[in-house]
Amino acid sequence: MVGIKDIAREAGTSVSTISNVLNGKKNVSEATRERVLNICRELSYYPSVTGRALKVGNNNTIMFNFSDFDRSFYLKIMKGISDYVNDNDFDLIICTNKSGEKYMRNNLSRGCIILDKMMKDNVLLSVANPNYPIVVLDRMLDHRCIKSVVVNNYDPMKEMVHGLVQRGYRKFGFLGGPEYTTDNKERYEAFKDALEEDKIPFRQKFYFKGDYKEKSGYSAAKIMVSTQMMPEILVCANDNMAIGAIKAFNSYGLNVPADIAITGFDDCDLAGAMGLTTISIPNYERGFMAARYLIENIRGEMNTEPFMIPAKIKWRSSVLEFKSKKI
Repeated sequence: MVGIKDIAREAGTSVSTISNVLNGKKNVSEATRERVLNICRELSYYPSVTGRALKVGNNNTIMFNFSDFDRSFYLKIMKGISDYVNDNDFDLIICTNKSGEKYMRNNLSRGCIILDKMMKDNVLLSVANPNYPIVVLDRMLDHRCIKSVVVNNYDPMKEMVHGLVQRGYRKFGFLGGPEYTTDNKERYEAFKDALEEDKIPFRQKFYFKGDYKEKSGYSAAKIMVSTQMMPEILVCANDNMAIGAIKAFNSYGLNVPADIAITGFDDCDLAGAMGLTTISIPNYERGFMAARYLIENIRGEMNTEPFMIPAKIKWRSSVLEFKSKKI
């Protein structure tokens, strides 16, 4: 069995530092926090809630459960959650994927925040109750003990596509994430609705499937080049895939945006450095608000009205400036 001492030895740090990371304390650098969490995942170490809280029946621990596919994205959300949790004398457990299900019990945690596309709706609906409220960041669920804190995907995506049409683009491609996810559905729906309003036809052969990971964007771009199915602009459902596509196009000697323009969604850390036009999500605030609503509901408020996180466009050099074409 892997223990906290094993994690400390592997990370080259003290046991107390590992404990601070696992409990979401502020006195640890982001680099150390990320390294420790990666080691925990690699060694399949998931800390249990111990001793004192269980003995006295005063467990002030919440859980954050997420799918591990984008470090910077999650770190910002974790920081927001951690800051609010620490300021309100709660502790934090961080879990990934199905391992989180075993912590959804009143004696181990008092509520949870979910950002995990693999966590099934029926699991959340069966677990949520007045003594165990849940906040979801990746879907809308109708339950008296579940609060949805979700990104407004539709409006900014639609605004961005209208802006691309105004810049003269007519031949669009779309690189989507997993089709069952709410984010992908809403972003693609906004994309199609904007083109329809601007009377720009979209050919389904220019819809490419990805999985939100950089590698899938790289692969999709290679297919476009090899099959000569190149749009004027590729609208991607997230930044990771957009960055993968840019790298692939560059490897073929193609210039972005002169040969093909690209947009993303999220505004991850690399987006600004790569000049990627994208839609910025305030992820720190997203985590902070999720923790606030969860702790308020644990304390009895039980506010479960959906809350929409606003997002805004960041125009950068991956698309051309306004052209003279008109709709």
